[in-house]
Amino acid sequence: MNPKNIDLFKIDSTFIICLTLVLLASVIGLGYYYVTDRTLMAKNIDSAIAKGIDPLSVRCSYASSNDLICVAFAASAQSHNVATIAKK
Repeated sequence: MNPKNIDLFKIDSTFIICLTLVLLASVIGLGYYYVTDRTLMAKNIDSAIAKGIDPLSVRCSYASSNDLICVAFAASAQSHNVATIAKK
């Protein structure tokens, strides 16, 4: 092999290894973020149930804007009465 080809091979393999490490770190980081997010949501829902707050309203505070369950919950008449129910 030509010395230029060997150097080019080293650069290519280094780039591939670095790219693989970055992608792997991104996947692990996103996985950890979502697992932690769901764990915190579960703790907050349990706390809301203990306080008498509607757990669906807690779930919807974590949901995206296109979550159909939360859109329907916000549009329903029940969602306007949650604060008065929780105070009783």
